Amino acid sequence: MLFNNRSFFDDCVPCPELLGSLTWLHIEMLTLRKEQSQPPCLTDVDPDRISCLPGHVIDQILSLLPIREAVRTSILSSKWRYKWAALPNLVFDNQCLPVPYQDHSIIKNKLSRIIDHVLLLHSGPIKKFKLSHRDLIGVADIDKWTLHLSRRSIKELVLEIWKGQRYKIPSSLFSCQSLIHLELFNCFLKPPSTFRGFRNLKSLDLQHVTLTQDVFENLISSCPLLERLTLMNFDGFSNLNIDAPNLQYFDIGGKFQDVSFENTFQLAVVSIGLYLNLENSQNTLHGTSSNLLKFFVHLPHLRRLEVQSYFLKYLAAGVVPLKLPRPCIDLSYLSIRINFNDSKEISAALCLLRSSPNLLDLEILARPEEQSVVSTQTYSWEDGYRSCPVMQLRHVRIDGISGIKPELDFISFLLLYSPMLEGMTVKPALIEGSELMKELLRFRRASGRAEIIYLDNS
Repeated sequence: MLFNNRSFFDDCVPCPELLGSLTWLHIEMLTLRKEQSQPPCLTDVDPDRISCLPGHVIDQILSLLPIREAVRTSILSSKWRYKWAALPNLVFDNQCLPVPYQDHSIIKNKLSRIIDHVLLLHSGPIKKFKLSHRDLIGVADIDKWTLHLSRRSIKELVLEIWKGQRYKIPSSLFSCQSLIHLELFNCFLKPPSTFRGFRNLKSLDLQHVTLTQDVFENLISSCPLLERLTLMNFDGFSNLNIDAPNLQYFDIGGKFQDVSFENTFQLAVVSIGLYLNLENSQNTLHGTSSNLLKFFVHLPHLRRLEVQSYFLKYLAAGVVPLKLPRPCIDLSYLSIRINFNDSKEISAALCLLRSSPNLLDLEILARPEEQSVVSTQTYSWEDGYRSCPVMQLRHVRIDGISGIKPELDFISFLLLYSPMLEGMTVKPALIEGSELMKELLRFRRASGRAEIIYLDNS
């Protein structure tokens, strides 16, 4: 019998919100058993409705259940007994082992036995394997599971090691050439010398990872089909060189000193956050050359840009031009985190606005940790007015302001040069009272239908 080893799952507590389908099946089963204990009708015998469910319906029900509950459905009828063993998506997370244990060794042993049991009895192709239990520390069993998966033409692999030291990825993972999506959390990457890239990989998500400069660059450049790249909280290198001809989505946040793009002409969505304040070294990064110019050279079709944390300070390094040599004609959404007491950051933000003729949505977020430091530098708004074309903005959101003059000047500037503006939402960092609201309402605006919405933080 398949369930001689049911003890792997007997101590698991069911998840009521996820077991609607399974509860119905249990009720059906009990009803059938009750009916079978009575004398059958000679003219009308009810069929076994559980066993008569179409195969695709059973597959759909199983796909909605945690793996622990999917395995338990084998007791419903003979037709269900081995159905779970062909599930293409295997997810081992907190729903698989929801009972909290203080002893991590208990969690490791129970979860390891469950995964061993499932992989041993699994009979069909494995499309997705996800290991993400919040209390699991990296264990050596992951090596053997990865080796097993590397022989099954797996398409999606997610390894999230939430506790303990960074887990060294086994060399067998780098032989998974059928991978389309790879997601790693709290891992250390060092491919074998024979690794030549993932030829079919389209999505790569690396968070809290350690890898060297060479490993990162070789990994990116040797994935020719890569379309989505997420890189968060990494260490081991500080210069980002992105060479990916099919890349369309790029999301990065971390401590780095430089970023450059090459062969990224398909890149449409970029969200980039620099968690390191480069104020002391920004003037020595590239001499007098502008980081703005270098950053946008290989991004001609950018549609959405989010400049987070201190990255605007990076872009403002060097001589900031009035506008980019080539306008960002496809850019329709722009989000900027800015220090309004830094005139160079204001210049960089205005350069982006002048270079985005089709921008529709703008989000401005003040960096409140720097707003209390009053700069001796001031921005010449007369030059800003003269050099700025009429903008096509429809919606503006400004968040975290404290009511200082550079902030109000920037808001006034946006209202004067946005004749198509429909609405501006302003949310202060603290409770500013009605004075800030009165000041905003006094500003002239080029759009007669522009509505200013003030979100009080009280």
